[in-house]
Amino acid sequence: MTAEQGGWEGPEPDRLYVITRGRSSPAGPGVFDLVTLIVSRAEPTPAHQPEHAAILRLCRSPLSVAEVSAYLELPASVVTVLLADLLDDGLIEARTAAVPAAELPDRALLEAVIHGLQRL
Repeated sequence: MTAEQGGWEGPEPDRLYVITRGRSSPAGPGVFDLVTLIVSRAEPTPAHQPEHAAILRLCRSPLSVAEVSAYLELPASVVTVLLADLLDDGLIEARTAAVPAAELPDRALLEAVIHGLQRL
């Protein structure tokens, strides 16, 4: 269904197929999630396809995969394929979001709080 028919929003499916050269997922291991930060390591050249060039321009300062997807108005799955191409060519750097492991509070502290609350 096309946008004119009112059922399809965004780029046409066949255009997405062309953009990714028929691939539906990155060739290598999945290094991208929606919060992975992307930073350009090079400037776009006339030889780059338009979407690759747009990513390189957008990511001069760090952006998440979700932000790149939103700015380009492309599905995240398509953007991850394009990012994998750029990463393979060494044109971008991908930084995973560092989320510290959760630490449990000290048991003695919890017991002291419980005893204090019981005395109230």
